[in-house]
Amino acid sequence: LSNLDAKLRVQMRTEIKELHQRLKTTTIYVTHDQIEAMTMADKIVVMRDGRIEQVGAPLELFDRPANLFVAGFIGSPAMNLLKGTVSKGEKPVVDIAGTAFPMPANSAGEDGQAVVYGVRPEHLEIHPDGVEAKISVVEPTGSETLVFVRFGEGEMVALFRERHDFKPG
Repeated sequence: LSNLDAKLRVQMRTEIKELHQRLKTTTIYVTHDQIEAMTMADKIVVMRDGRIEQVGAPLELFDRPANLFVAGFIGSPAMNLLKGTVSKGEKPVVDIAGTAFPMPANSAGEDGQAVVYGVRPEHLEIHPDGVEAKISVVEPTGSETLVFVRFGEGEMVALFRERHDFKPG
């Protein structure tokens, strides 16, 4: 479907999914487009270099990726993957560029352990006590705005559904 324009691509995905539901047959659809996989599949098999990385329902892979490859592959825009260090104090946190991020409830880690902290772009929000980041690019799409920012040594992308007057810098 990648050779079709955006409107026709959406229409074709819908028609293929309706056909699959009507025929009630097992269908294997191979794609490199994870949006196609997420919208059309009952079950996704994420592969890399001929090996299976994770198998599951689309939202299962989105919400609970098994590894960094799946975390960075599933979702558009991709999950922000930030390098940090576990800091076990009164309240365990992950230190990323001098900023304390909360440790997920079900995670473990030793003090000083290097970790990768994953944050989906749509889970970021503007907060008066938040992290300071410098806007590099703003991409309004109409219904959403993607904001690319520099934070510490890395970059992140945030996705906002509400309107803001963002400017680079």
